[in-house]
Amino acid sequence: MLVSKAARRYAAALLQIAIENNTVQETLNDVRDIHSTVIDSKELQLFLKSPVIKPKEKADALLSLFKDKVSKQVLDFLSVVTSKGREDILKEITAAFIDAYNEHAGIIKVEVKTASTLDEAQINELTKMLEKSTSKKVLLDLQEQESLRGGISVKINDTVIDATVKHKLEQLEQKLLESSVELN
Repeated sequence: MLVSKAARRYAAALLQIAIENNTVQETLNDVRDIHSTVIDSKELQLFLKSPVIKPKEKADALLSLFKDKVSKQVLDFLSVVTSKGREDILKEITAAFIDAYNEHAGIIKVEVKTASTLDEAQINELTKMLEKSTSKKVLLDLQEQESLRGGISVKINDTVIDATVKHKLEQLEQKLLESSVELN
């Protein structure tokens, strides 16, 4: 998900407030709840982005939706977001907060693609290996893609290590094409 500078600024401000008030874990749980609520409801996303609905109505709806589910600190933050007319980027703000928290806590998200499901021992070994090489706590995002035919693809930030059979076959095909062009 692409996250705007504004969303990152709001997220950073909320994280700073949580750090100062020693409520980081509670705030993270609240933000995760808000994020999953927004992600799971296309209607809520459309409601928040609608230019027809008045900002006051959006603020009231958000506050009534979350008043019994999140802390006062997070409710106050939602009030600030809506008073600034930024409720349309609430999904981005919550995603940016989770990313900022992970960075603060030394957690790195690693996307792993495999052709078949990894068993528990393989997942544990891969996690240990990645934590050793990155010197961070690793949060695996496992994805199964049969089209890879075998092997593994690991993405850490902008770096991709592709050791899949599909990738090796594509490389071999490229070499064969290049050598056939040179022979002609």
